Amino acid sequence: MCCGFAGGGIVPAVQIFDTTTCTYSAGPPMPKAVHHINAAVESGTIFVLGSLQTGGFTAIGDTWSWNPATDADWTVRAAMPAGKQRGAGIAGAIGGKLVVAGGFRGGSAVTEVSIYDPVLDQWTDGPPLPAARDHACGGVIGGKLYVAGGRQVSITSTAATLFELDGATWAGRMSMPTARGGTACGVVAGKLIVVGGEGNPKAASGVFPEVESYDPIADSWTTLAPTPTPRHGMGAAEAGGRLYVPGGADVQAFGAVATHEVLTP
Repeated sequence: MCCGFAGGGIVPAVQIFDTTTCTYSAGPPMPKAVHHINAAVESGTIFVLGSLQTGGFTAIGDTWSWNPATDADWTVRAAMPAGKQRGAGIAGAIGGKLVVAGGFRGGSAVTEVSIYDPVLDQWTDGPPLPAARDHACGGVIGGKLYVAGGRQVSITSTAATLFELDGATWAGRMSMPTARGGTACGVVAGKLIVVGGEGNPKAASGVFPEVESYDPIADSWTTLAPTPTPRHGMGAAEAGGRLYVPGGADVQAFGAVATHEVLTP
């Protein structure tokens, strides 16, 4: 878990959670204090591929990598091309390359897709999303990137769409049962699990408790037990067949919490 909003400010801190001992330790801080990072893992290395900076949500294209097993600190990589920098996008690793789809820049959601080659340390353009999205989430299953929900700048619950990137083409898939953005996603046992989100008109907090699972083979969604603590803006990661969901906020917009919950599907 790294960086983001904490205690009314923006921090570069990195925390490592040991799933065996259920304890945290400190990792090397990010080179800059940022939030809404586009992050993905390839061959054991964590990549941060653009993010947002300051309370003004300024988009930057800075790209960094860190391998917890071999690196003492973050490595600076080639930045996203000028005019393509953004945060709040969806990132995933496909075929040894990192894909960033959509995101937020200059007050707008974008359709842009950018592909980073960590071997060549260079960026190329990919096929744009069918619709502009920021604050969506997603994951890679079977070599395909899935992008679920999201929004277009405003905190609403209007986007339920699911897009699948297969090679150089995007296709629409079965929409989520619950439209929302600001969610967390993780892939467990070949299924995309979407947790929480914000823009809930039925709750005073504005936050969703819904947890839904997508099966790409059946192209269908299953509703799972709701999260005990409705949150948005958190991260999620799979380990040992379980989905770990730390941090986030329990009220719409801001309100950082230290909550950490684990889902066993």
